Amino acid sequence: MAEFVCDWCGKCCRSFGEFIRIERQLTERDYYCRYGITNDLVLVHVQPEYAGEISDTFLNTQETGNQEKKCLFLIKNPEGNGFVCTVYPTRPPVCREFRCYRMLIHNREGKLVGRVIGQNEIRTSDEALETIWKEHISHLPHTQKPNEPDPGWNTQVMAILSQHGYCGDVVE
Repeated sequence: MAEFVCDWCGKCCRSFGEFIRIERQLTERDYYCRYGITNDLVLVHVQPEYAGEISDTFLNTQETGNQEKKCLFLIKNPEGNGFVCTVYPTRPPVCREFRCYRMLIHNREGKLVGRVIGQNEIRTSDEALETIWKEHISHLPHTQKPNEPDPGWNTQVMAILSQHGYCGDVVE
C-alpha cells in the first residue's frame, strides 16, 4: 500500500471547506468549528504564526456576513506555491480522513502515470492506460459504499492493470 501524500494544492479545502463553519472564537488561536454534514463540533488551534491573519479574516467575515466557499483556515503559502492549512495538527476528522486519490498507477518503468479518484475515475495522460480503464475497468461494480475501501474492486483492478503491464498501488 502506498501512503497518501498531500501536495498542498488546496482543492479539497476550497470545495468542502464551505461545510466547516466557525461557531465561535475562544482565543486568538482557538476556535470551535461545526462540520455541517455530520453536525460534529470540533475544537481547532491555529498555528501561532498564522493566528493574527486568521483572527482578522474571521472578524471580517463576522462583520460582513460573507464567508468564502473555501475553508477559512486555508491560506496561500507565504513561502511559495500551494496553500497552508493553518490548523493542520488539529484539523477536523473529515480533513484527516479525506484522500483526493485512492490508487496510484505506475507503468513498467515505475513511473507514476495515473491516479484513481472518487469511486471510479482515473486521471492520466497515458492514452493506453485510459483505453484500458474505459474498456476493462470503468464498468466494474463496487460492493462497498462510496468512500469506503472495496478490497474486491481493488483486487480486480490491480489484476487487470497487471495484465497490461501496469501496477496499481492502493493508498492508505
